[in-house]
Amino acid sequence: MKKLIVLASAIILGSAFASCKKEYKCECEKTYTGSSASITIDDGTYTYKDTKARAISRCNDQEGTGTDGVGDYTRDCEIR
Repeated sequence: MKKLIVLASAIILGSAFASCKKEYKCECEKTYTGSSASITIDDGTYTYKDTKARAISRCNDQEGTGTDGVGDYTRDCEIR
């Protein structure tokens, strides 16, 4: 009987700590800033099937700054 209680407790605790993987969408935008105005455009959507914390981390990894043919930009991404 004690073994059954220990086994049931272990299963309950194990499922409580198991990570749920779901689909999360990461949407990114580029903002170009000029001397007099700024322009924001959509810059991709990514779908991650992962835990929420991991999806947020992966989405944040898509952010950054840089320069392309249009000019200097800042890329911001967010889970929606």
